[in-house]
Amino acid sequence: MHPRLLEMATSVITKNEPGSDSENFALWEEPYKQARKWKPCAAKHSLPGEGPEKNNNGFILISANGGLNQQRVAVCNAVVVAAVLNATLVLPRFLYSSVWKDTSQFGDIYQEDYFVSYMKSDVHIVKDLPPHLQSLDLEAIGSQVTDMDITKEATTSEFIKTVLPILRQNGVVHFLGFGNRLGFDSVPVHLQRLRCRCNFHALKFVPKIQKAGSLLIQRLRRAGAMQTEMDKQLFGSNMLDDPALAAGAGAPSRFLALHMRFEEDMVAYSLCEFGGGDEERKELQAYRETHFPTLAVRLRNTSVSPEQQRSLGRCPLTPEEAGLVLSALGYDRRTFIYVAGSQIFGGTARLRPLTRLYPNLVTKDDVLSSGELAPFKNFSSQLAALDLIACASADVFAVTDSGSQLSSLVSGYRVYHGRGRAPTLHPNRKRYAQILAEEGGIEWGGFQRRVKTMVDEYKRIAARPRGRSVYRQPRTPGCMCRARGDGSVDF
Repeated sequence: MHPRLLEMATSVITKNEPGSDSENFALWEEPYKQARKWKPCAAKHSLPGEGPEKNNNGFILISANGGLNQQRVAVCNAVVVAAVLNATLVLPRFLYSSVWKDTSQFGDIYQEDYFVSYMKSDVHIVKDLPPHLQSLDLEAIGSQVTDMDITKEATTSEFIKTVLPILRQNGVVHFLGFGNRLGFDSVPVHLQRLRCRCNFHALKFVPKIQKAGSLLIQRLRRAGAMQTEMDKQLFGSNMLDDPALAAGAGAPSRFLALHMRFEEDMVAYSLCEFGGGDEERKELQAYRETHFPTLAVRLRNTSVSPEQQRSLGRCPLTPEEAGLVLSALGYDRRTFIYVAGSQIFGGTARLRPLTRLYPNLVTKDDVLSSGELAPFKNFSSQLAALDLIACASADVFAVTDSGSQLSSLVSGYRVYHGRGRAPTLHPNRKRYAQILAEEGGIEWGGFQRRVKTMVDEYKRIAARPRGRSVYRQPRTPGCMCRARGDGSVDF
């Protein structure tokens, strides 16, 4: 799509000499020292000296849709809703998705007993409904609640008004397709902390994911077990030693993780075009007809301009665009890059411009053997957990789609557990589209300056703005604390 810029980028990164120590530092380190002043503060349970009431209003059952990351958000929102309604939460169920095609349930991905135990000071959690409730037709008795029944960005008072009467009457409520209806700005600090306790502390991957993830990280670093703070959070006591690396000498190698959210579902849903002409348009429309029928009907009745979608920043970056951003930021040809994501739309041909710029590019399939990946075959959410681990552990994490839940959760995890030393590159897609619209006349120096400015603006350290997710931006009361100059802490 951008042959002129790609040609310039290839020339520049091929000729690049190793940079100075200060230049290299800027590429791989968090530029703002203020980031280190923010500390994790959600480990303490939400109501000091108190626990959940023994006699509560009943049971909350949720069935979460989406993939790994949407379901993770749903789980933590459900914990808060259970606390608000003074209810017992049943371990969440995960709905089967025609997109993700994964039958994994909560216990296949997360440690059930650890989750229940960690949250016991805040919310009662059980593994199943009691027998007398299991036989009920919850829809028939009016105990089924869908997202259609709850407004977007709902307040806790709306859940109390809408759901609590049903819960008291029937003793159980089933949230079907439960997701991200609970707002962020209207939630009190002690409940915001509950969200963060759940996401950043209580949800630990099962040992088989932790062990495979630890091997993945060691091989990406090309060094044996390190037990950094991030390692401790992700792997606990299940970090394996790779025999081939345990005796290795020297410092670990740096690697950059790139979340290439360019799978067919994202490409189809974006309503953008990516240079493939009529064949691409037909393929994406056929995908919408199968997986997004409502969207397909909308397209038949309404004209949507792909050019306008791009100018509004609604199109995911292509692999070649991601390569142009990294080149403009100064990452040279030798940079070791881990690409997260499943099947890239367009396959090898679509990835080729990126691999030409950066030949040291790998995926989990390149790093782990077929035998090591065999337990996760056909389980897309468990494979996505390995990608989350790699992205969270990377020296630098690069985002290509701000709407992606994985990018959101990884960004927040790196802020929360990264000790101010885990930078994230986050291009503004709307501004990037404006830059690329001028491709015909822009020179490499001008392109480079504007891309650096665009990315640097996101790196500025600030508390969570209104309307933003605490999962992405946990620098907010209840989740993280900011150290003062005198050593005290603001909560």
